Amino acid sequence: MGVIRRVVCAMSGGVDSSVAALLLKRRGYSVTGVFMKNWDSLDEKGVCTTEEDCEDAYKVCQILDIPFHQVSYVKEYWHDVFSNLLKEYEKGRTPNPDILCNKHIKFNHFHKYAINTLGADAMATGHYARTSQEDEEVFQQMHTTLPTTLFRDRFEIRNPVRLYKGADSLKDQTFFLSQISQDALRQTMFPLAGLTKEYVKKIAAEAGFQHVLKRKESMGICFIGKRNFENFILEYLEPKPGNFVSIEDGTVMGKHKGWFTLTLGQRARIGGTREPWFVVDKDIATGDVFVAPSTTHPALFRDTLRTDRFHWVTIDPPPELARTQMMECHFRFIHQMPLTPCTVTLNMDGSVWISLSQPVRALTPGQFAVLYKGEECLGSGKIVQLGPSEFTLQRGRERLVAAAQQKEQHTPEPAS
Repeated sequence: MGVIRRVVCAMSGGVDSSVAALLLKRRGYSVTGVFMKNWDSLDEKGVCTTEEDCEDAYKVCQILDIPFHQVSYVKEYWHDVFSNLLKEYEKGRTPNPDILCNKHIKFNHFHKYAINTLGADAMATGHYARTSQEDEEVFQQMHTTLPTTLFRDRFEIRNPVRLYKGADSLKDQTFFLSQISQDALRQTMFPLAGLTKEYVKKIAAEAGFQHVLKRKESMGICFIGKRNFENFILEYLEPKPGNFVSIEDGTVMGKHKGWFTLTLGQRARIGGTREPWFVVDKDIATGDVFVAPSTTHPALFRDTLRTDRFHWVTIDPPPELARTQMMECHFRFIHQMPLTPCTVTLNMDGSVWISLSQPVRALTPGQFAVLYKGEECLGSGKIVQLGPSEFTLQRGRERLVAAAQQKEQHTPEPAS
């Protein structure tokens, strides 16, 4: 009889992780379900449905007759994710806590807990994503320490594991996995890799998981819940009132409670204005938030950006980029937004410049630039700098034309 492989499955109480655990058990693995508590809902008067989620996950484990554990990462989440989120908002950026949670909590603290504390051979999640490994290969991986050099030695991993989009293109979640380590990816299984959401729901119904099918799919940031974002963030950051300023003529349009309550591209709530205005830029030095009178205003469109130190999932940096310092691929900074062709340029410090084939609306500092090559998710980097907007370039061209015309008018006629 062969060795029974032990797999720890992250259980959220939702349909995806429930079916992931079911499929693992059907394949003959020894499965343990673990529920992670990342936010202390008692402090927030029940903002998150943590207790209900935990109960739902426990019920699934009872149905499957597998062990169930609960682990708390409230302190780790506060330190690694939420504190970072507050600092980013103070800098005028808009962070992505879902990507940070996967990087720091699920595929770091939880990964170590599954392998080192529970003695699992692998961990599993309900993400819609694939890797280049077959299931059996996952169990042959050894834990390796992360390198301390700027770039990984591309010879240190003979067969690097690649991250691929899930079969369900509408549910593909590689965007949220773009910051996880090669080490964690090598020991992770994605049982839903080849399935669609509809088929997963069908499996759940046939398995009797009625209680998880009744749940609404979780959207947005869990710790905010149904509350207004502005009210939530002002519980943690001091209000810093400033002006809404027209990007077109500098007119003060109204007041806001703090630049961190607003993100680029969103509609600005300005009293006394009939037409909608949209946030196009922020100046944290003055507290001014610049707005424009159209959702498609050229001030919202840019085609270049720079990231911080880029995280390459597989090989750091990709051989093509290492050889020529430039690479063609595809870009997105919002989950499910259409992929945009781009050219990536590697900088000496490991950051990258990304030039897009066409201007994109509301590129936002603090969000992650995620790169793809075909079906493969290459990795991501936090956006820290934007190139000029179409409006700025347009104004620049107009000034050049005006200057040239003025020069022509003042040029004296040559003497005959």
